[in-house]
Amino acid sequence: MSTTFMKSPKYLFTSESVTEGHPDKMCDQISDAIVDAALRDDPSSRVAIETITKTGFVLVTGEMTTQTYVDVEKLVREVVNSIGYDRGKKGFDAATCAVMVAISAQSPDIARGVDRNGKVLPLEYTEEYIEAGGAGDQGMMFGFACDETEELMPLPISLAHKLTRQMATVRKNGTLKWMYPDGKSQVTVEYHHGKPARIDTVLISTQHADKLYGKTISNEQIREDLIEFVIKPVLPEELVDDDLKIYTNPTGRFVIGGPLGDSGLTGRKIIVDTYGGMGRHGGGCFSGKDPTKVDRSAAYAARWVAKNVVAAKLASRCEVQVSYAIGRADPLSVNVETFDTGVVADEKIAQAITQVFDLRPRAIIHDLDLLRPIYRPFAAYGHFGRLDLNPTWEQTNRTEVLRQAVGL
Repeated sequence: MSTTFMKSPKYLFTSESVTEGHPDKMCDQISDAIVDAALRDDPSSRVAIETITKTGFVLVTGEMTTQTYVDVEKLVREVVNSIGYDRGKKGFDAATCAVMVAISAQSPDIARGVDRNGKVLPLEYTEEYIEAGGAGDQGMMFGFACDETEELMPLPISLAHKLTRQMATVRKNGTLKWMYPDGKSQVTVEYHHGKPARIDTVLISTQHADKLYGKTISNEQIREDLIEFVIKPVLPEELVDDDLKIYTNPTGRFVIGGPLGDSGLTGRKIIVDTYGGMGRHGGGCFSGKDPTKVDRSAAYAARWVAKNVVAAKLASRCEVQVSYAIGRADPLSVNVETFDTGVVADEKIAQAITQVFDLRPRAIIHDLDLLRPIYRPFAAYGHFGRLDLNPTWEQTNRTEVLRQAVGL
């Protein structure tokens, strides 16, 4: 995104979301369920898990070093069943699918960079302990926030996630009995000079039963039900007009879904996980990784920082980039972009951030309390803007000190 976006009299921006039954999201949830299971009994666990799924099988691979026992096969079946794949006619069955596991210990070469003093957990939260904890890998992470929504997220991805969550709700509570777990949403918002003016287009594709009670499910019924029970309850009335375009199951049929229709892989929906393309994304995904991996923890911290900048009214849009070297605690760089919306210079905001936030990996883990089994719920419907889950990285608890740091 550039400052042109803020100046254009008319600008269309589109974001998508996918449901928890999408094959890629199935894999994300399995990977994060394993992270949670390890951290629950052993907060010092090191986990980097990738999951793959296709017709009739799940493969879990990666590295894990932990003092606890994780029953991976049992966990896989529990996650798949909770998503809703409990019968073969849906394209996948948690009870009968094959589960293959190929997990080894974390590389000692990586471990020595993360725990340079040999200590894994703090006996005391001291400067020595923080400085001895290097980043688990190199890389750059981005955080983003804007004042378009209550949760300070871009409106297109916020609405797209609300639509897919509503799809899950009406499927699970029995309102739409023909709906199956796999699905997607897409929302296009029309902006005028950087501000949302109207919703231009809504697209929903959802897996569905071929027949219900012996009667074929028609495209007309699917469209009417989606508009009535999914779209109308979500879209803000003030942004809807007679020119709204709605598309539902554009191919005309979506019976074959889930891993039967497409393969799934952990980390393949990183833009869905973050800001829907409105803010940039770093090199790595979040799911399957314990918080010593800065791909996850520093991205959460960058969102925390950006959200506090916007909540402090230092800017109406803010993107923060932080970069790291493996084994090194201090960030290599901290960069701020406010897209010409800042009340003070971006450089001044960046300086304030380095004063107010400690972005060393162990400090992030401590300040955001990340060594907890909290991650699976974020593996579907986004990691940011999740006020329903009240994550620590969504807190706006540094606004006053930020304002003071820039002299306001």
